[in-house]
Amino acid sequence: MDAKQFLEILHVAERLKNTIRHCTTSNGRPESVAEHSWRISLMALLLRGEFPEYDIDKVIQMCLIHDLGECFTGDIPAFNKTDKDREKEESLLDEWIKSLPDDVSCHLFELLKEMNQQKTNEAKLYKALDKLEALIQHNESPISTWEPQEYRFQKEYGWQNVEFSQWLKELRQQILSDTDEKIARNV
Repeated sequence: MDAKQFLEILHVAERLKNTIRHCTTSNGRPESVAEHSWRISLMALLLRGEFPEYDIDKVIQMCLIHDLGECFTGDIPAFNKTDKDREKEESLLDEWIKSLPDDVSCHLFELLKEMNQQKTNEAKLYKALDKLEALIQHNESPISTWEPQEYRFQKEYGWQNVEFSQWLKELRQQILSDTDEKIARNV
C-alpha cells in the first residue's frame, strides 16, 4: 500500500468522526461512531488481564472496524435497524473493502467473517463489548435524551452476548443496577 492509498482509506474512515449515533455524551453532545469504536477498543485493552487466553490484539482490531460500514450508511439505532439496513451496510462495506490493496482487503474480510460467524472467543468478546458500551453510554447520557423504548431496552439488551463469560455477566448486572438507579433518580 502506498501513501496515497493509505490516506484514501483514512479519509473514508474519517467519516465516522462525523457520523452521529443516537446516543449523547454525558454533557448532551451527540456521540460519534468513531467515539463509540474508540471506547470499545479501550475496553478490550483494559480487559486483557481478565481474558488472558484471548488474542486481545485481534479483539481490538475487530472493535476498530466493526462499524466501518456506517461510513456509507450512517448509524441506525439497534432498536430501529432492519435486516434490509444490515444488508445494505454490509454490501457497501464489501464493495469498498474490495477496492483496497489485496493484503488489507484480505485481512479485513477475514476479520469480518470471524466477527459475523461469532464462533471464536475473540468475536464473542468484541460483540459483547459493542453491546455493553452502548448501554454504558446511555447510562452516562442525560435521561432527558432517552426515547420511551430505551427504558426497556436498557434493561433487556445484550444479555445473550455476555452468557459466555462470568466477568461480563457481572458487568452487565452492574450496568443494569446503574440503569435502575438512573431511572429512579430521573437524571
